[in-house]
Amino acid sequence: MAFLWTTVDQLIPDAYADDTQIYGFCRPADYADLCEKVSVCVDEVSAWMASNRLQLNHAKTEVVWCTSSRRQHQIPSGPVRIGATDVQPVSSTRDLGIYIDADMSVMTHVTAVVRACFAALRQIRSMRRSLSRHALLTLVRALIVSKVDYCNSVLAGIPGLLQDRLQSVLNAAARLVSSARRSERRTPLLRHS
Repeated sequence: MAFLWTTVDQLIPDAYADDTQIYGFCRPADYADLCEKVSVCVDEVSAWMASNRLQLNHAKTEVVWCTSSRRQHQIPSGPVRIGATDVQPVSSTRDLGIYIDADMSVMTHVTAVVRACFAALRQIRSMRRSLSRHALLTLVRALIVSKVDYCNSVLAGIPGLLQDRLQSVLNAAARLVSSARRSERRTPLLRHS
């Protein structure tokens, strides 16, 4: 169960296949009241789950206080009671494949995507000689482009530094597909466009 506090006026539980999120909003001075409301909501969700022969996994519960980077110093750092468990807030959490940072920067998400893509590129490069061009393109599309493209609407308006990191993945993929060397200024794919 992941908890994400965002700018809504009341607590809103969202449920997916095996994941539940509770969203709420408060001013920094009112966080204790919100924590109490969340605990009550979690108790109600837990009771519903128990009545349906399901069990809440407190070990997977996360709390994220979201605010701008300028106001990070105003958010509480102490644990939040979730049921009978105290949960320490985390700086980022994963929600449907997207990492959400407490400061709403998506830096953790970009870092994870770049790391996964470069790992996949290394694996593809190691077997490149035994792949047909079609198979190579299919692997690059499936393992690289799909990761960069997944939920890319959350990347709208990100800083240039993060855009550059994602672009470096696509550049490396283009070099791999076109057999270009890293030292080449522009890959043959880009020269023909």
